[in-house]
This record gives sequence, structure tokens and C-alpha cells, in this order.
Amino acid sequence: MSSGIPPEKDRRFATTLARGLSVLRAFRATDDGLGNAEIAERTNLPKSTVSRLTFTLQSLGYLNHLGRGDRYRPGPALLALGHLANASMSFVDVSAPIMQRLADETGTLSLLAVRDGSKLLLVKTWRPADVSSLWLEVGHRLPFDGSSSGYALLAALSEERFDDVIDQIEGDSSFTDERAQQIRDDAANQLLTTGFVVADPAEYFTPNIHAVSVPFHPRDLGEPVVFSCGAVPKDLTMARLRKSVGPALKASVNELERIMGMSPGMPESGM
Repeated sequence: MSSGIPPEKDRRFATTLARGLSVLRAFRATDDGLGNAEIAERTNLPKSTVSRLTFTLQSLGYLNHLGRGDRYRPGPALLALGHLANASMSFVDVSAPIMQRLADETGTLSLLAVRDGSKLLLVKTWRPADVSSLWLEVGHRLPFDGSSSGYALLAALSEERFDDVIDQIEGDSSFTDERAQQIRDDAANQLLTTGFVVADPAEYFTPNIHAVSVPFHPRDLGEPVVFSCGAVPKDLTMARLRKSVGPALKASVNELERIMGMSPGMPESGM
């Protein structure tokens, strides 16, 4: 199980770099810029520290700040990094028409989530036509404990990576080794028997959504990512989720794997 030593306690850990990256992660797609006070609130960093970090990031082009009293916004250097990452991960573009078709056919929000420290970050969403009641946006973060996306990712991680991830989560919440292992075992069993993962609604982090998830193992990343479908409970009952939407999501991920020349459910290297 986990070593109990958080990564930030390792002497190789660059705290200033980590804090700077946490400032960049504070921005969401729906923000109209952020001030230092808002960034400090979102990152739990002192405002004086945030002021130094935002000045540095602005100087390097990762943030824009047009003048006195203006709010910080993502800058051109950050955009360049995003394009570089997107171009190097071909599965993202290949998955887009598949997931959009799935969203339209099921009337659910389809999404792609990746691990971002102790949470999962939504990096892509595909909305069904003429549906406006779905509220998750790119940049939204989901907890591991209480989300089908989190459960699916925990099940798909290698043992070594699982221990590392749990160390990070435990440093940010009351999540325990025992709880994490229970979730991992249950989700792995679901993947084995149905090919998808559904979190128990009684455990879900919010009562406003039902969701199903399937992990995907990109060749060009060091750990799996997760594709999910979700909707408000009245539109996506648990029966419908398990009988039709879950199998449709699994079929869509299998299609992506075939296009990418991968074996279905191929795990990450070293698993």
C-alpha cells in the first residue's frame, strides 16, 4: 500500500514550481479573469505568495495582465503549451467525433477526465444537441471518492501508480488506504463483469448527476484517463445507465482503441 510520505516531503520536490502550477490550475474555462485574492482563495496560498507568482508568470507569458486593476487571464505561452500537449496526444482528436456521437445518441454529457493531483480535471466535454441542463464544464474538478470517474481511474492504475496517487489524495482529504482499496477492488470487479464503472448513488459527491465511466490507456501518457457519460437523475436513471448508456460508452471506448490500433482495455505499461 502507500508509503505514507507525501511527494512534497521529498527533497527533490520543487515547492515553488508546484505553487506556480497551482496558480495556473486555478483558472477555469468560465472565468472572466482572476484577481490575486481569488487565486489565493482557490489555491490556499498566501496572497503575498500569489502576487509574486502571478508577476513571474505574467513576465514569462503564461498569464496576461493588461493594466492596473485588471484581472489575470491565461497568456500566449500557456496556449502554446496546450496546443503542444494536444498535438502530442492524438487520441484526444480521434475521440472527439466518437464521443460527440455518443452524447447525441444518449442525451448525456460525455467527458474526458485526467488526474490533476488529488482530483480529476475535466479537459474535454461533448454536449448533446438541445440539452441545457448539464452543468459540468472544462476545468471542473471531480473528487476520487464519490465519482464514477475517480473509481474507474483507481481501478485502472498500476499498483505503483495507485500507491503514489493515494499518497497525494490522503494529503488533501480524509481518504484512507482502506477506503481507496475497497473502491479499487469494487471498480475492478465492475470492469471485469460489465466493462464500465458506476458509483453507488449513495456515495456520490453530488445528488445532481448520475454517471458511468470507462478508463482508457493512452500509449503516450504514463497513466490512464477516463471517459464518462452523465446526466441529471431524472434523465438518466440507474436502470438506463446500466442497461444502455454504460454499454454504449464501453463500445465507444472500444471503437477508439481499435482506431488507435490498441487491444481493448489495454493497460498502461508496467501494470
